[in-house]
Amino acid sequence: MTTATVSPVETSRSLKSRILGAPSAGPLLVLIGFCLIFALSNPRFLATHNLSIILQQTVIIGVLAIGQTLVILTAGIDLAVGAICVLGTIVAGKLVNLGYDPVLSMGFAILLCTAAGLAAGGLVSGLRLPPFIVTLGILGILTAALRLISEGGAFPVRDPFLAWTGNTMKLGGFVLTYGVLIMFALYAIVWYLLNQTKWGRHVYAIGNNTEAARLVGIPVRRHLLSVYLLAGLIYGIAAWLALGRIPNADPNAMQSANLDSITAVVIGGTSLFGGRGGLIGTLIGALIVGVLRNGLTLAGIDPLWQDLVTGILVIIAVALDQMSRRKS
Repeated sequence: MTTATVSPVETSRSLKSRILGAPSAGPLLVLIGFCLIFALSNPRFLATHNLSIILQQTVIIGVLAIGQTLVILTAGIDLAVGAICVLGTIVAGKLVNLGYDPVLSMGFAILLCTAAGLAAGGLVSGLRLPPFIVTLGILGILTAALRLISEGGAFPVRDPFLAWTGNTMKLGGFVLTYGVLIMFALYAIVWYLLNQTKWGRHVYAIGNNTEAARLVGIPVRRHLLSVYLLAGLIYGIAAWLALGRIPNADPNAMQSANLDSITAVVIGGTSLFGGRGGLIGTLIGALIVGVLRNGLTLAGIDPLWQDLVTGILVIIAVALDQMSRRKS
């Protein structure tokens, strides 16, 4: 009896094909490509100070993109991510400025953001309304309500607890905020939920085929509700991180949060049609958005052009996803 042996060359090829075939391999190559382009065009780009800034600037969109990933994996979309996050900053800021305990104020604000996610999930799962319409409606409601609450203007929020996530620590040559560490911790926790639990497998199943998931006994409505609830909780945490980065509550803030979070998710390899993708790709996608904006800023490109480039990237990513689906 003979046993087949695998040569080192074949093993190397197999490992190489697995790495290149990973869903996050494409986004990672794009990230490396952008870094090379900006590094060659501006030597300041690779300075540890600038790389630290990129990480800090990525925090809010990176965390919002976690919730957006969960919703998109179920074949939905959330157009209220920025508004729910701003809700958290306005409510926490107002309560603290009125003299309430900052910990309780932030906790209540996060609870409200979670309730907003729960409301969206209830309408999507209970009444079976399209996520696009539901979250668009919530966006309109919150935009008007926040302007009424804040009387149309921004106001400063000066409290050590609310600003704590913006405190810095040195790691080698990098200066990281606690918000960056919280972002990575959230990615690790939600990655575990999606990849190592039955709940996560059910999320992918619902995104692939809702009716098939229902027929095999998965409680689709309950799982959709839990996805939107968790997303709302994450948006609330993002509000705390936002106050740490900029100690200011502004009802007109985060105008591009919806586009940027969707861009991070889609560029990261998660399909807008649901059921495919993951958080590692989303993190890389968020870094791509951060690198792109930072590199273009260093090059002196107007922010309006940056939004234009971001929109083009979304269209390209969705087109590539559609072509890959047709091939499979």
